[in-house]
Amino acid sequence: MSDNVTKETHSFQTEVKQLLHLMIHSLYSNKEIFLRELISNASDAVDKLRFEALANDALYEDDSDLRVRITFDKDAKTITIDDNGIGMTHDDVINNLGTIAKSGTAEFLSKLSGDQKKDAHLIGQFGVGFYSSFIVADKVTVVTRKAGQPADQAVIWESAGDGEFSVEATEKTSRGTSITLHLKNDQEEFADGWRLRNLVRKYSDHISVSVELPKEHYGEEEEKPEAPEFEKINTATALWTRSKADIPDEEYQEFYKHISHDFADAASWSHNKVEGKLDYTSLLYVPSKAPFDLWNRDVARGLKLYVQRVFIMDDAEQFLPLYLRFIKGVVDSNDLSLNVSREILQKDQAVDSMKSALTKRVLDMLEKMAKKEPEKYQQFWDEFGQVLKEGPAEDFANKEKIASLFRFVSTQSDSDKATVGLKDYVERMPAEQDKIYYIVADNLAAAKASPHLEIFRKKNIEVLLLTDRIDEWMTGHLSEFDGKKLADITKGDLDLGAIESEDDKKAQKEAEEKLEPLLKRVKDLMQSEVQDVRLTHRLTESPACLAVGEHDMGEQMRKIMEAAGQAVPDNKPFLELNPDHPMINKIDQEVDEDRFKDLVWLIYEQARISEGRTLKDPSAYVSRINKLMLELSA
Repeated sequence: MSDNVTKETHSFQTEVKQLLHLMIHSLYSNKEIFLRELISNASDAVDKLRFEALANDALYEDDSDLRVRITFDKDAKTITIDDNGIGMTHDDVINNLGTIAKSGTAEFLSKLSGDQKKDAHLIGQFGVGFYSSFIVADKVTVVTRKAGQPADQAVIWESAGDGEFSVEATEKTSRGTSITLHLKNDQEEFADGWRLRNLVRKYSDHISVSVELPKEHYGEEEEKPEAPEFEKINTATALWTRSKADIPDEEYQEFYKHISHDFADAASWSHNKVEGKLDYTSLLYVPSKAPFDLWNRDVARGLKLYVQRVFIMDDAEQFLPLYLRFIKGVVDSNDLSLNVSREILQKDQAVDSMKSALTKRVLDMLEKMAKKEPEKYQQFWDEFGQVLKEGPAEDFANKEKIASLFRFVSTQSDSDKATVGLKDYVERMPAEQDKIYYIVADNLAAAKASPHLEIFRKKNIEVLLLTDRIDEWMTGHLSEFDGKKLADITKGDLDLGAIESEDDKKAQKEAEEKLEPLLKRVKDLMQSEVQDVRLTHRLTESPACLAVGEHDMGEQMRKIMEAAGQAVPDNKPFLELNPDHPMINKIDQEVDEDRFKDLVWLIYEQARISEGRTLKDPSAYVSRINKLMLELSA
């Protein structure tokens, strides 16, 4: 090593500073999780070495006994977590310990409020890893060397968590990483063998690598060795390889937290071993809370992949479709090559078979939750429902199964939180109803206030109220369910089929004949604004409404595309008039041409407003209103 060693001082990334401050204050009540996080990171480092060594066993450096060791010094008030895993280079240290490489970090931090309970939950979704050290330590020292690098290529990283960290070169004869926590004065309880043993068994028993502590409690006649002897504290057996009957729920939950870095328990899990044409084991978890970056489809995500219990990669996205990207878990195969790469995975037929089976397993798990634990499923739906709605477009083979998991508020819901599934909707449809009716709106209030619902309320027909941004796109790929067509009540010429009586149809025909001159007169006036003007039977209280063509883009999708800066086709709406409304009769009898124009424009603009559309000329609308008010008061 060169005698001219320079000590570099760096500032933490702004987001790291914020996270450190908030985490130390918000997670103080759950401070013991620091050990779980550090052992988890050490275990990952060991897994990565084992994988790299498949191609280059020289990386073992004559030390293939992989382990994590924890030592402590009560007098010095320190704890050291040491692993002989892959280790880090100088650049790795700066990138991994000085920045947070998660996309959307700034948005995540903006949601933190200073409320400890709320922030602890959010930070748990984010995952804190190494930085949890500062919950109990006022200084952290990391000494690390990358496997395969010379001893003088080691690095010391040190920080008091105050905004800066230092990095300098050093020597380290063994590969891997050693993290020493200099405990705060009120955190000395952790520099204790009994306490550390209990924490390892509580949080890390499932870790497949051996976690070791120095032996203690020597008898009076037993001579204490000069060098400490270490003993394994955890089971050190890959949890998914054990029998389900031997694994308590607590261990399943701790393993979930290990692989997900989540603080909350999982909502559900499925542990399954497949034997036959393919041999593999899967352990899949449904989280209880959505991660902050769920909507970023480009973030690395997927299952942890093992081949014959050898770790291969963290984010194997090939085993589940993107709409199930929230699922966490492990898949361990006996049939894939140990040197698999992402390219090989994409071409492997075994992977396709496993993906199909694992997707079905997740959907079955959700279906079981929906049937047996509806309240828990509703919580899941509130967190992940919008992502699941991507399914019909991405997974044609499971379209019906995915749709059966959807939940919507409807016109028959007791509250804004009460939802109905499509199966239940179909079961309670009147015998003469042959369609599943829905309306898409920006929010529930707008959906409930839509004039399009008027005829459905009159005839007591249930309508689903779709208010998520993804809904119109989703229904474009889900045209039917259980043999029943899904029908948007705002599109096309409403056809209620057998629900309408012969008397209804006769009245509609008579009205069309009677008001044909009015329709022509309104159409001549509004031809620049609308495709056509027609009478409607969908209104019972409002004078008019707007409808779009059967295959035209709805207002919700139009707004989304415009907000994204995309070109939107200029599809004019249809103006539909209620022949039974007094306003329409008044317009029909109006002989003053200017007054006729004002009245027609007013009902058109009011229809636009009720549809959530903007007015092209708000001042002209106000002027017309004022003019009519003055006439009425005269």
